[in-house]
Amino acid sequence: MSAFSINRKQRSLYLLTALFLFVLEVLIERYVHDAFVRPYLGDFLVVILVYDVLMSISYLKVVAAAVGALLFAYAIETAQYLQLISLLSLDQYKWARVVMGTSFSWWDMLMYTLGILCVLVVEHLLALKT
Repeated sequence: MSAFSINRKQRSLYLLTALFLFVLEVLIERYVHDAFVRPYLGDFLVVILVYDVLMSISYLKVVAAAVGALLFAYAIETAQYLQLISLLSLDQYKWARVVMGTSFSWWDMLMYTLGILCVLVVEHLLALKT
């Protein structure tokens, strides 16, 4: 596998990983109310989830998908900073608060960045094996 492109067969692995991460994120959201897993590990994993979805449904190369996933996460965090949910009068909808979040944090930005760096390292290591 090239570090910069994937084949069709590999897309199914990205989809399975995305489904696993989605279930894990739902479990974290519903059942984990601590000071580390939910606020930090959840953000670290969610950007990997977005990356895996992109890789499973598109023909983007690894770096493009990683940058796209990271920019998407940054955009959501920026929307939190701008209090977009309140501006759009969506604060009464729990799904909107869960999907977009409600409070900006530089720690979230760091976790998104670390998540994508982890993706790039793993992709590079996998590319070296082939």
